[in-house]
Amino acid sequence: MANLHITDIESAIDWWREKKPSADGITACAEVRALAEVYALMAIAHASERDEEAMPPDARAAWLAWYASTPDAPCIAICSTSQGDAICKGCGRTFEEVQHWTLMTPAEKRQTWRRITQEGTAWRFNRYAERAREMSGAGARTRRR
Repeated sequence: MANLHITDIESAIDWWREKKPSADGITACAEVRALAEVYALMAIAHASERDEEAMPPDARAAWLAWYASTPDAPCIAICSTSQGDAICKGCGRTFEEVQHWTLMTPAEKRQTWRRITQEGTAWRFNRYAERAREMSGAGARTRRR
């Protein structure tokens, strides 16, 4: 099973804080509290990753809700793996990642997103960045339906 990176936990916390802001400026919603507990334990242990299956159910549910709000695939509809490239020039995924994307868990997908974002070499991050943003927005809208 894949691990969730602490930055994804942070992003989920921020998303929930925006989605359900504190009424009194002090009290956080249940989702933020659940994720904050995971985050705090990771920080105390100096851990940058957490097994997605080991998360408490309420924290995992909150993380999955945030995940559902993110773009699913990094694809920008320019796939060079279909031309025989081991790594797609368009999105930065390996041939195996492209082929097995629909079978991957949310954490495995986020690991891939993290790697390709850090590498920043795929066209989605440079000459086709505008197209990638348009595709991501369309994908997020489609998933919410």
